[in-house]
Amino acid sequence: MPKLSQWFIKSAVIYVILGMLLGIAMGMKQDFTLAPAHAHLNLIGWVSLALMGLYYNAVPAKAAWRAAFVQFWISTVGVWVIIPGLILTLLQVPVGEPLVILGSLVTLIGMILFAINVYRS
Repeated sequence: MPKLSQWFIKSAVIYVILGMLLGIAMGMKQDFTLAPAHAHLNLIGWVSLALMGLYYNAVPAKAAWRAAFVQFWISTVGVWVIIPGLILTLLQVPVGEPLVILGSLVTLIGMILFAINVYRS
């Protein structure tokens, strides 16, 4: 398995555990204010990154592209910015919204880089 695939999958596993812990905490409190953050963490952090890791494992030549490593870090930073920003926004902390916007754009750039890699010959 390419090292890049391992990075994506190992990161995704951390994100799903954090997402599950957030979901359990919300359930215990019966306060689902942060449900959108929980959903985004699981969908972007777990599902998207795990699928990217599986793709790079299935097509190892694509994992060797130098920009694929850049794409990993951009996608990772996107998660690190969008999720705290979304939590702050949901808690009505004003600084959260600019972080969500920034994190969304960074996440989009990561996905565009992934798409370029998928479609390039």
